[in-house]
Amino acid sequence: MNMYNWIEQIIYTERKKAMPILSFPSVQYLYVTVRELVADSNHMAIGMRSIADHYDMPAALSYMDLSVEAEAFGAYTVFKADEVPTIIGRLLATHADAEALEVPEVGAGRTGVNIETIRKAQILIHDRPVISQCIGPFSLAGRLMNVNDVMLKCYEDPDMVHVVLRKATDFLIKYALELKRIGADGLILAEPLAGLLSPQLINDFSTKYVREIVSAVQDKHFIVIYHNCGGSVPFLMDSILDTGCYAFHFGDAVDMLSMLEKVPRNYLVMGNISPAKIFNKGTTEQVRLETLKLLNKCGRFNNFMISSGCDIPPDVDLDNVDTFFKTAEGFYYRQSLRNAIS
Repeated sequence: MNMYNWIEQIIYTERKKAMPILSFPSVQYLYVTVRELVADSNHMAIGMRSIADHYDMPAALSYMDLSVEAEAFGAYTVFKADEVPTIIGRLLATHADAEALEVPEVGAGRTGVNIETIRKAQILIHDRPVISQCIGPFSLAGRLMNVNDVMLKCYEDPDMVHVVLRKATDFLIKYALELKRIGADGLILAEPLAGLLSPQLINDFSTKYVREIVSAVQDKHFIVIYHNCGGSVPFLMDSILDTGCYAFHFGDAVDMLSMLEKVPRNYLVMGNISPAKIFNKGTTEQVRLETLKLLNKCGRFNNFMISSGCDIPPDVDLDNVDTFFKTAEGFYYRQSLRNAIS
């Protein structure tokens, strides 16, 4: 599939479809725990097919699990029955630790499970692109060094951070290339920690490495979608646009209208209904109102596709998800009628 054409088709389609980051709630269709899901590529691929069966989205999305790549490097991962795995502690404390860090082979840890998931999902899903997910380089460094430490080291020991980033980027390029080879049509690259950096620091410690990944893997058959849910993103857009990506996904910490005004109209922009406050804790009426509010504000932009601000929790009330999709579909249907009449 030509993924550049896929972006253009979304931009120039009048009745747009919603595309939230919706994958972990598949546990509710499979009757398995999150812990069982992330350990089994069969569960994950069938889960992606289940979501595709229930929701008419422009693509089938894999799982936004930002512990996978750090675990492959040796970071300590905590698994709970019904929560997405998380990294705790610190793998790297000193410059010597960074120099000694070995770059794992692709397939180490659960990266092999994720690769198998994409291979099997491609067999099960034929009516839309299959989009894989992985962490961004600075966010991976933060999980290896500890979030607070990596921010401090950007000032106190930037050379150490660059050593870690070099190894992280080398691994992520190989990982992304394998996901592409196995059949993925694209990749959501999640770089949320970079949203805490200053404009100068994001250039030095994130953007140039992201751009290297994008240059190595992106072509008309495989796109990279940049995800950042940091609150400082509006001040970092010059650097984020310099990543080489043509599609961007932003979190609910930012005003989506202001983001659309900063991004060229031929780039796809997605977001940003809160997964925690609205999808997970809101009522169906709150979901409907927040969805309409965002669409009324941003729906006039052809390059806007409504989504969640980040990945939707596994235990979300599926009635809320249904309401979100029905509200978005109704909005674009009414808008198409108005355009036809006028």
